[in-house]
Parts: sequence; C-alpha cells; structure tokens
Amino acid sequence: MSIHHLKNLLKAGAGLLIVAVIGGVLFVYSGLFDPGADSKHSTLVYTLLQTMRERGIATRAHGIPVPDLQEPALILGGAGNYDAMCSGCHLKPGVKDSEMHRGLYPQPPALAALAQPIDPERAFWVVKHGIKASGMPAWGKSMDDRSIWGLVAFLHVLPKLTPEDYHEAVELSGGHSHGDGEHAQHDDSDGAAHHHDMEKVAAPESTEDAPDHHHDAHD
Repeated sequence: MSIHHLKNLLKAGAGLLIVAVIGGVLFVYSGLFDPGADSKHSTLVYTLLQTMRERGIATRAHGIPVPDLQEPALILGGAGNYDAMCSGCHLKPGVKDSEMHRGLYPQPPALAALAQPIDPERAFWVVKHGIKASGMPAWGKSMDDRSIWGLVAFLHVLPKLTPEDYHEAVELSGGHSHGDGEHAQHDDSDGAAHHHDMEKVAAPESTEDAPDHHHDAHD
C-alpha cells in the first residue's frame, strides 16, 4: 500500500468519525431519545448497557473478602433491613408483583424467586454502591459494611423461605436498623429460641432442602 493511499484511508476514516460525532451530538440534542421508564431500550442499546454493567461490577467486586454468611445474627439483621429497604422493589416470598417492581425499568429481579443465590461479592458491591440509572440505590451512603453483609446473608436464605418463615424472620429481626451496624437486641428468654430459629434457616438439616450454591450473574 502506497503512502498516498494510506493517507486517503486515514482522511476517510477521520471524516467518518467526525460525521459520527456530529450525528451523535445532533441526536442527543434532538429530543428523539425517549427517557421514559415505560419505553424499552433497543436490543443493541440494552445489550451494550448490560454488558458494560456486568463487566464493571465483576471487575470491582472481584476479591472482596466474604464473611461467614451463615452467622444467624447476620441473617437476622438482614431480614429486617430487606423488608424495610428492598422488598418493595425485589418482592417477598409469595408476592409476585408490586407498584414499584412493575414501574421500574429495567425491572428488578424478584430475589425470593431466584433459583440460584447471587454471588456474595457481587451482591455486596451492588448493595453498597448501587447501579446508575437503574433505580438501585447506593446503600453504602447510609449503611455500614456489616449491615450490608447482613442483607447479603439474608439473600442467600431468602429463596427457601415460605411467606410465614419470612414474616417470622422479619418479626424476630427487630426491624430496620443499620446506622451503626448494631441490630435490635432481644431479651434473654427469647434470645436462644430466636438464635435456634435462624440457625435452622442458615443450615437446613436436610440436604434436599439446601439450595444449590452456584453463582447467579444477575442482581
């Protein structure tokens, strides 16, 4: 290839780039893009956004140290916070829809219905930092890390809870508490029973009841 021919190719490429940039700017300011949550992205745009999101989360979540997610106190604290902060969008056992869940786009996953638990590193990162333009808040702005791990621990047992189990766990949790990582305390007469109840959830006696702990790529 001659120098002259190479220069012509470079000029043509630069020209196409300039046209693409100008076209992009005109599209941005034209108002043609529909920002409504009731209007879906095109397949191409959705795929690009999803790929960028998933790769970005995977890169940043890799290597986060994971505590013991079967600790009953951690699970119990997560139950109250999930009910107060997450259930409106991500639903409860036995609940198939809500006004928030129906109105968001992309629609948040029904976490109680997941066949596989979410990767704990990924779940922690998403809960702490949120996801841009998705409705997922950055709870790390108001929650300490232990409280966030409580949510992650609860997510791992959530899919196997019945509506009754869920209600009991929320009642035992003492409710919404995450400002300093301390959860509501119960009196000694009930503490052992509460601890035992959550131990049964964290470590089911029958392997047939235990969930498959392969990782799910979705939040």
